[in-house]
Amino acid sequence: MDVASWNDRYAAPQYIYGETPNTFVAEMASQIPAGPVLCLAEGEGRNAVHLATLGHRVTAVDQSEAGLAKARRLAAARGVEIETVLADLGNFTIEPGVWSGIVATFAHLPPAIRCNVHAQAVRGLRRGGVFILEAYTPAQLAFDTGGPKSPELLMTLAGLRDELAGLELLVGREVEREVIEGDGHTGRGAVVQILARRNE
Repeated sequence: MDVASWNDRYAAPQYIYGETPNTFVAEMASQIPAGPVLCLAEGEGRNAVHLATLGHRVTAVDQSEAGLAKARRLAAARGVEIETVLADLGNFTIEPGVWSGIVATFAHLPPAIRCNVHAQAVRGLRRGGVFILEAYTPAQLAFDTGGPKSPELLMTLAGLRDELAGLELLVGREVEREVIEGDGHTGRGAVVQILARRNE
């Protein structure tokens, strides 16, 4: 989807993917050391706001101004502040060695852009920092519960092992689970989940 399509989607008054964090992010949030967190393709801000309520200084990046406006409103409603950055991840630079946590949920990018973003994420973490990812796998094409229809945009554990080389994989699994996140993701889904740490 292009920027206009995302802006149209996020223009709806309801939060398309809900106001609560992704369940895997919520489960793994305690693994993020104290410090700043970067949320990629963050949309309406549900993960960023949750992490801010845990005391992190959070920067949310997305290409949709409509999504980021809703993220700021959600933060205000929860009594926290987040920084928002309007950017296409194809042109965004992750500052090296800065982040205690980097989070990407359902950030389905073209392969060349995805590989570059993931390589930057590896470099962007501080020592001890963690990368948290959940995304749909090709098996998701058998479900009609969300996600892209193009196989090249979907991710596998094997592919992510290569793309995140240099990080220690603490959690790496492909599973089926009930994904209930607003109207955007509802029902059985096939996902890959990653928790990886930079040790050096």
